[in-house]
Amino acid sequence: MTTGTTASGTYYLYSKKDQDVPIVFVHGVGLTHEIWHPQLEFFNYHSTLAYDILGHGKSLLEKEEITFDDFSEQLIELMDHLNIKKIHLIGFSIGSLIARNFAITQNERLSSLTLLCSVYKRTAEQQKIVNQRFEQAKKELKLSKQALKRWFTDKYLENNPEIYEKISSILSANNMKNFLKVYELFVNHKNDEDFNKIKANTLVMTGEYDIGSTVKMSQELNALIYKSQLKIIKDGKHLCGIECADDVNLTIKNFIGSDE
Repeated sequence: MTTGTTASGTYYLYSKKDQDVPIVFVHGVGLTHEIWHPQLEFFNYHSTLAYDILGHGKSLLEKEEITFDDFSEQLIELMDHLNIKKIHLIGFSIGSLIARNFAITQNERLSSLTLLCSVYKRTAEQQKIVNQRFEQAKKELKLSKQALKRWFTDKYLENNPEIYEKISSILSANNMKNFLKVYELFVNHKNDEDFNKIKANTLVMTGEYDIGSTVKMSQELNALIYKSQLKIIKDGKHLCGIECADDVNLTIKNFIGSDE
């Protein structure tokens, strides 16, 4: 595993194996590349790349206003830095919105696309709730640990206190100015993408009990995206990539395996 930082300040972990097409992991808002530990361990035989998105972890964010194009440009620069031509792209939460943007504009650089816990057309009530969370974060200038109750089942947190502490520490370490810039982008996402431009084989996946990126949202995305398939992770919530790692990893392995 190689760690490094690009010229513009993107921090990454890259494990180069025999495959020419690495699996690239894009994390969610307020988190870092560290959430992908179960996937990086599982796919240790495959080329993998995980990185911190703009303004998160060890990656810089110097712009005052950002768009999803900025995140796609970050990934393009990272790929060029490592001389990577094509990727299997996996995005989680806001990372899935970044992946959607990348897939629409950079189709020729994609071998496959996986959208994990992706939001689509929130209802008025769902939008009201995320707006309230954003306003609370702006007011308190810290992230509520209540998020973990939405992201994991109670039983999992009870049995895995070290995961609670790990994710809590990541949330606490956020630069709130940068976090709020990115969070605002997530909260105000308009779902105005042209999904007809996504040409790569696509896997749409979410947790059975994810209340923010619901089963209904994933079903609608599956219906919209050509050459897509749907997977609902049994008993999973938002961070099913950690709690239900075995199911998520095997699903990704089978999906990517059929595309190589």
